Amino acid sequence: MSRATATLIGFSAVALWAMLALLTVATAPVPPFQLNAMTFALGGTVGLVWLAATGGYRQLAQVGWRVYAFGTLGLFGYHAFYFSALRLAPPAEAGLIAYLWPLLIVLLSGLLPGERLRAGHVAGAVMSFAGAALILGGALGAETGGQLAGYGFALACALTWSGYSVLSRRLGATPTASVTIFCLATAALSALAHLAFETTAWPEGARGWAAILGLGLGPVGLAFYTWDVGVKRGDIQLLGTASYAAPLLSTLALILAGMAEPRREILAAALLITFGAVLAARASRKHRPTPAR
Repeated sequence: MSRATATLIGFSAVALWAMLALLTVATAPVPPFQLNAMTFALGGTVGLVWLAATGGYRQLAQVGWRVYAFGTLGLFGYHAFYFSALRLAPPAEAGLIAYLWPLLIVLLSGLLPGERLRAGHVAGAVMSFAGAALILGGALGAETGGQLAGYGFALACALTWSGYSVLSRRLGATPTASVTIFCLATAALSALAHLAFETTAWPEGARGWAAILGLGLGPVGLAFYTWDVGVKRGDIQLLGTASYAAPLLSTLALILAGMAEPRREILAAALLITFGAVLAARASRKHRPTPAR
């Protein structure tokens, strides 16, 4: 698989994650750990079906327990924080804080062996960050105590997922099939946390159940398999910067669904986010080594 193909596959995860906030809001009042357990059970099932179809079960034996523990904690931690953030704070604002992770990926990836953070990557990341900050605007200053924990959880999301994604690059030899175990183990760990700390609540009506199914099959299912391919074999800096399309698309989806108020800053933010991604993409193409003939 070429670097360009792997990067394109990684982009599909960004498109799926753009629906994460909308679907999460639609699952209320399901508590965070229970939501983790239900959706990751579905995501793990996606992996089992894929392994059965491709005969990939043999690959699972190649993975050590430390890798399984790392992957499980990454998925469990990010989504426990994310679902908690969207239950406690306004979804658009909390989602945008959580989506600081692409900026952090671009910056942290420069520390990886064989990678170099160039001026174009930094400029593109800063420009995209400015777009996200413009959308968020003065929302934080207007909010008070009850929602601060939600914003804190959202920031924890960004730190958790950027760290997970960058460190995953060091596990490049780990087969993508291992994501199946990550999902199933996350579901089991979340179920235990739910039983210990939460009161069970089920989705309300057909829309709530459809949102659970959509989360499990898409943003909390297929997206992790495609993202795993992208960050391990593709252009991680380009993926990190281009991921700024996700907060914009996520915000637009919430607005169209009537779950967030439209703001005038969206157009300006869209231009900043898009131009920042293009700038980083040009930096990646310009400095990519020429393949040996």
